[in-house]
Amino acid sequence: MSKSLAKSGIIVSFMTLISRVMGLVRDVVIANLMGAGAAADVFFFANKIPNFLRRLFAEGAFAQAFVPVLTEYKQGQTIEAQRLLIARVAGTLGTLVTIVTLIGVIASPVVAAMFGTGWFLDWYHDGPQGHKFVLASDLLRITFPYLWFITFTALAGAILNTIGKFAVAAFTPVFLNIAIIAFAIWVAPQLEQPEYALAWGVFVGGAVQFLFQIPFLKRAGLLVWPRWGWHDPGVTKIRTLMIPALFGVSVSQINLLFDTFIASFLMSGSISWLYYSDRLLEFPLGLFGIAIATVILPALSSRHVDKSADEFSKTLDWGIRTVVLLGLPAMCGLIVLAEPMLMVLFMRGEFSPEDARLASYSLFAYGSGLLSFMLVKVLATGFYSRQDTKRPVKYGIIAMVTNMVFNVIFAIPYGYVGLAIATSLSAAVNAGLLGYNLWRDGVLKRYPGTLTYLLKVTLAVAAMVAVVLYLVPARPWWLAAEFIDRVWQLTLLIGAGAGTYLLSLLLLRVLKSKNDIRY
Repeated sequence: MSKSLAKSGIIVSFMTLISRVMGLVRDVVIANLMGAGAAADVFFFANKIPNFLRRLFAEGAFAQAFVPVLTEYKQGQTIEAQRLLIARVAGTLGTLVTIVTLIGVIASPVVAAMFGTGWFLDWYHDGPQGHKFVLASDLLRITFPYLWFITFTALAGAILNTIGKFAVAAFTPVFLNIAIIAFAIWVAPQLEQPEYALAWGVFVGGAVQFLFQIPFLKRAGLLVWPRWGWHDPGVTKIRTLMIPALFGVSVSQINLLFDTFIASFLMSGSISWLYYSDRLLEFPLGLFGIAIATVILPALSSRHVDKSADEFSKTLDWGIRTVVLLGLPAMCGLIVLAEPMLMVLFMRGEFSPEDARLASYSLFAYGSGLLSFMLVKVLATGFYSRQDTKRPVKYGIIAMVTNMVFNVIFAIPYGYVGLAIATSLSAAVNAGLLGYNLWRDGVLKRYPGTLTYLLKVTLAVAAMVAVVLYLVPARPWWLAAEFIDRVWQLTLLIGAGAGTYLLSLLLLRVLKSKNDIRY
């Protein structure tokens, strides 16, 4: 079981690594082009809203509801029944998303006013920041159709993941990054306002992602014409599971969107600093947390259908231990090397040393919640694979309300950094509630050697942090050094940290011992 999951996890992580690296290249290009000014704030705002809805309609709630049901059909129904389910899901979901997309394009000023209220009020009162609202409305008309493309892309990806074809869906986001980079390099210089080129890059990238997966579906015999099927038993089951899952799996995204709403009232640059720090957070989150959750969801769904309770618990335990093994050092690495990483990646062109310093504060705050974000992704599969979506809703609402309370507490004294602190704390609350209730259900078990395993991993991470702190140069060195010197220094620091961590794991026999965790 573990070997099969590990193999799938490595495939997804490798493909995700390619996608995340391209994503970083994209952000480097954007930072060089626009920095962290007003135009950058507006573009990130216009890009975030369709991405938020993507999590609701597509990758988040939908996938968590669709994969368990399709797994049931795969194990107990004919290929024709599976094709009919896919056709009716595509037709029903596609119709709803088409309506939402059209409304979003037509009513983009209303959407911009809802989520960028600070800019709207400034525009209404003829304030100096009113142009942000006008620009946001224009860019949303271009970026909103991305929601339509990415919904069908996510549907195709969920189908391919269910039949074990993880690599295709994990690699697909590369095309979005390529499109944005291409438009930034070749189209933006031809325009007076480069942010319009980036918006068109999002539009084209969404279309290319959608088209890329079609041949793989056809090869698997699962490419079908969409059909309306609101009352189809399978569709009914999926939408019944999906509606509460909208909150349960998308809480972190709702929190980030709420952060954007508050940030529209703060100084120019706040949304950009939060964006750049969040992008670095997303790198390990996608590489490890989301990849592991993606791999274990079909496996957990199969264990649930087979009524293999013990194997279900072992699979979930494997996911949690793997997240801790990879997520804890990633979290501490982000915190310790926050500003150096931002300097190396983004400090050029319009992105100043001051932007790097200010973004590092929010990265420090976001980074402290990385392990919680990862655990939420994995622990949520313990509910959704059992087709239990009601309880995660309760925990999601509690976490969302907690985030709002923390926003009030921390945003007033700490501004945009307070928003990042609140998001990380609410993620910890969400992970705690999910984990506690899985344990109370008897699904999450403490196997012999678990505490020893966690202690050894913590000691290895402590050794890694000590070495990095000893070697890292002071801030003046980073400011004075040439770009290539900064790159080499950061590479050496990451290498030294990773090497220390791996050596510590070997010395503590975490990677060799068969007795630390006994199933």
